[in-house]
Amino acid sequence: MTAISASDARKHFAAVIETAQHEAVFVERRGETQAVVVSPAEYERLLKAADEVEDVSAFDEAMDEEGPNIPWEQAKADLGW
Repeated sequence: MTAISASDARKHFAAVIETAQHEAVFVERRGETQAVVVSPAEYERLLKAADEVEDVSAFDEAMDEEGPNIPWEQAKADLGW
């Protein structure tokens, strides 16, 4: 992790982009993180990880629902498999 002030990030933006290819760059203003610069590959990885967490959460919620179970054969028939 690298931290840089917003004013230094403006002055050295090419270096910020280069560093972001290997690690996250935290851009700070008045000592507080205001933005994080990451590579496109890392951004995609984070999106996929968030999507997987949402899928697991949705599955867990579905499993917790009350109601009758549907036999697998009936589910396949309902889906036209």
